[in-house]
Amino acid sequence: MKHRSVPGEVTPVDRIGIVLVGAGFIADAHSGAIDANPRATLIGIVDADPARAAAFARKQGGIRHAPDLDSALQWPGVDAVILCTPNDTHAPLGQAVAAAGKHLLVEKPLATTVTDAQRLAAAFDQAGRVLVAAHTHRFYDYGRAVKQTIESGAIGRPVLVRLAILGGWIWPDWSAWVGDPARSGGHALHNGVHLLDLATWWLGGEPTSVYARGRKQAAAELRIYDYLEMVVTYADGATAVCEMSRAHRPGSLSQRELLVAGTEGIVEQGWDGESSLVFGESGTTTLPAAGGNGFAAQLGAWLDTIGGAPPAMPAADAVRAVALGVAVEESIATGQPVAVAA
Repeated sequence: MKHRSVPGEVTPVDRIGIVLVGAGFIADAHSGAIDANPRATLIGIVDADPARAAAFARKQGGIRHAPDLDSALQWPGVDAVILCTPNDTHAPLGQAVAAAGKHLLVEKPLATTVTDAQRLAAAFDQAGRVLVAAHTHRFYDYGRAVKQTIESGAIGRPVLVRLAILGGWIWPDWSAWVGDPARSGGHALHNGVHLLDLATWWLGGEPTSVYARGRKQAAAELRIYDYLEMVVTYADGATAVCEMSRAHRPGSLSQRELLVAGTEGIVEQGWDGESSLVFGESGTTTLPAAGGNGFAAQLGAWLDTIGGAPPAMPAADAVRAVALGVAVEESIATGQPVAVAA
């Protein structure tokens, strides 16, 4: 492959060899995106469970497999890593990838503490390699359509985001690592960051404080809050109100509602529609439906950045998303508004 030579100049890249780390369910989405992109090839899979790694490798046509990242980083043809492991492993494994001089796409959150997130971003900056956190909602059609509408000036300056993503329980059982706050960082960091990042990206402002509350909706025995209400305020006076759930019934429920209000108009998508409406001074228009493969678009954007394009998900934004998630968890614990770490 070819790496960036001149800052800001996009250089075509040859086929990039990728290692997937973690053979859980999300790895299938990433491997599917790799298979569909002619600029990428899946070199191998790493998983702490040798049997699971071997099974994934067979499913992918007999790619290489290993139980540890260190050995995989030595495989010939490896240029980059996609990390799909539990959240508390992102910082140490990410540091190993940076030290090996590889690019990294890591499942959100970037880390479970702000300090670890900052250190990871600094390590990749020093190594001259591309670090991207998988905030996939930025790459789905609905997320990009709203952002493009805001940037077009159609609704003026955005001042309010109301975003709800409601779903049922998707993990195998309550003992899954996502239910352990020491491993996941809590639901605000595991799933809430999708909304926190998306709302902040749309508004384009600097978040200053968070006020949140959580409920253990599915069962009192849970160690995380599977239902979240989060209010973010911004330096320019804008507000985001976000509602995140993995506690709704039926378990197959998937519901999204959004509203972005600006000084000159509104973008709105209701629960019963995939298209969004724009209400402005010039009338009402419809945005494209929210289909498309966000994982494929995300992979393509990462490869573009490796070639020198501006990052669609800058590392600084990933660090900020961690700061927002940490602030949400603290606000729930204290019952008070919490300042967002700079």
